[in-house]
Amino acid sequence: MYAFLEAFRAALTSLMAHRMRSFLTTLGILIGTASVIAVVSLVQGFSKSVSDQFADLGGSALTLQPYTPFADASVGKENRLSFNDVDTLRYRVPGVAQVVPTMLVPTPVGFRGRLSSPQVIGTTADFTVVRGMFPESGRFIVASDDVGRRRVAVVGHKVIEDLELPEDPIGEFIRLGTEWFKVVGVMEKRGELLGFSQDNLVLIPFDVGRAMTGNDVQPRMSISFTAESLEDVEALRERAKRAIRISHRLRPDQEDDFRIQAADSFVKQFEQITGTVTAVLAGVVSISLLVGGIGIMNIMLVSVTERTREIGILKALGATRRDILVQFLLEAALLALLGGLIGIALGMGIGIGVANLIPGFPDASVPLWVILAAAGFSALVGMVFGIMPASKAASLDPIEALRYE
Repeated sequence: MYAFLEAFRAALTSLMAHRMRSFLTTLGILIGTASVIAVVSLVQGFSKSVSDQFADLGGSALTLQPYTPFADASVGKENRLSFNDVDTLRYRVPGVAQVVPTMLVPTPVGFRGRLSSPQVIGTTADFTVVRGMFPESGRFIVASDDVGRRRVAVVGHKVIEDLELPEDPIGEFIRLGTEWFKVVGVMEKRGELLGFSQDNLVLIPFDVGRAMTGNDVQPRMSISFTAESLEDVEALRERAKRAIRISHRLRPDQEDDFRIQAADSFVKQFEQITGTVTAVLAGVVSISLLVGGIGIMNIMLVSVTERTREIGILKALGATRRDILVQFLLEAALLALLGGLIGIALGMGIGIGVANLIPGFPDASVPLWVILAAAGFSALVGMVFGIMPASKAASLDPIEALRYE
């Protein structure tokens, strides 16, 4: 241990004696590490933000969405769900606890001569439970609103801002198309995601939206539904699949024109995609780490030549081949590690700066494992590329080394 500490001290002293050269040598490692950390922090921040969007969805939640094969989509065909699908899930599939349809109602929103085009969504009272979105003030849609087809609406903060509604808009009337709706609630603020406001929405009772759209029209719609028990999720998925296929009159040889996914599957799929993207991007920018490693090897070879006489003195005083090898390996590893640590700090700063410059982009996030991996890989690069110079130094003949001028 004492020999190792002494080798570490000697390596550190050698680096401090040539500060500028040491800094320039580590520049390649520094830039490579900073690039990796900046890229990973942005991708991980985006991944975390999207995962948080689904964090409140229960493990027993499933979502039915329309699916259009690429061949059909390329010729303009688009499959959609129908109102019958809502009734099918609600009344013909055993084990369903809650059914929450959400459909887009294409209509402008107005207030005292001002117009806006938010997302107008028809939904039911269970929307808050299944989607994890709750009103900040007032109330949400209740079951009696649907039964009585009341013209009530819950608005987001962006709608209040665009229409210049009063600070407390509860009780005000806004116009959706040609009909007037009473504002009964304001949704909690969710901010922006990739430049798109999540608060630019108006929620109305589903049956009211259905009446505004017309029963003969198939709107853009998805349906979330929950299982009565967590253990019944997979069985419920299969029952729902069979029922929807019958409702859509699909023959046994026909492909499904819909998809049923568990709430956590969205998160898993997205994390798998972002993980792959992170690995690819990190692999590309890591090439600069290899370039930095070659720079370290080059400078260490020069250092061995410059310190040939010093190596000869050390060997004459009893230093073993192993002692010389460890000293030069530590020196190369320290060069890379210092560059890596500075690069980590710089990369985190770049990631935070870029995230703040892009409107609505989620905050950058750097997991601890990424920092430890970057630091460890930097040191490993230094050691790998320091083996040849260290081996050359350790193999010098002490007598020939002492004669070297």
